[in-house]
Amino acid sequence: MEKSWREAIKRVLAESDTPLHYAEISEQILSLGYYKTDGATPAATVNAQLASSIKHDSEKSPFMRVGRGIFTLNAINDKTKPDANQATAANKTESEEELSESIIRSFGMYWQRELVVWRNDPKMYGKQQALSKPVDFGKQKGIYILYDHHTVVYVGRSIDRPLGKRLHEHTVDRLGSRWDRFSWFGLLDVTPEGNLKEIVFNTSLASLVATLEALLIEALEPPQNRKRGDDFSAIEYIQDIDPELKEREIQNTLRSIEQKLRGGS
Repeated sequence: MEKSWREAIKRVLAESDTPLHYAEISEQILSLGYYKTDGATPAATVNAQLASSIKHDSEKSPFMRVGRGIFTLNAINDKTKPDANQATAANKTESEEELSESIIRSFGMYWQRELVVWRNDPKMYGKQQALSKPVDFGKQKGIYILYDHHTVVYVGRSIDRPLGKRLHEHTVDRLGSRWDRFSWFGLLDVTPEGNLKEIVFNTSLASLVATLEALLIEALEPPQNRKRGDDFSAIEYIQDIDPELKEREIQNTLRSIEQKLRGGS
């Protein structure tokens, strides 16, 4: 196991024949056991490590950015490596983009209603990756979409009341029987410890418009849009089942086994 994120990143990139997105780098680090962490934001941590090295180490950095969120090693000299001008342009573009903060900090797509224990203040768990720490997004604020399978039935906002509470209300109101999935786009940032925090936005009009465009593309998936919106740097979280539901499933399994044993005795 490597001693630091930096060494683990270098190892993954050295073993790859092509440049990798920072989310893929972090996923390989954890799945291959190159580094262990209890943090909730491994992808964001890897991205920060790479960006910091390129920004502060300049030409001495072992890393090179070759596209939006995509990196390789400076030492790699093959057909996938861009020339100096291309690399400089990519680094400049990314550095400029980092100056403008995206309003949407995290999001979840097509989460299943049945994987949440619905109460007045529910917990809604998601992970950046399979081996990362789960985050409770019940207190998140932002925009949400309700679906009947993949058909949009309602769009709402959760500002005065957090996301979990708003969705719970929709389990008992007129929409209660009309949705089984939901997507959300959150304004609160996620800390490495897995907590949610408010941030001060310094966003230009152009960045705001780009974010809104990207949000609509993510939510509606129009067939003629071949890629995500330009400035959508938010990180997607994959839904994780509520531990209470896992415990219920275990207890039900144990009761079923016990009943079978009694029936066979």
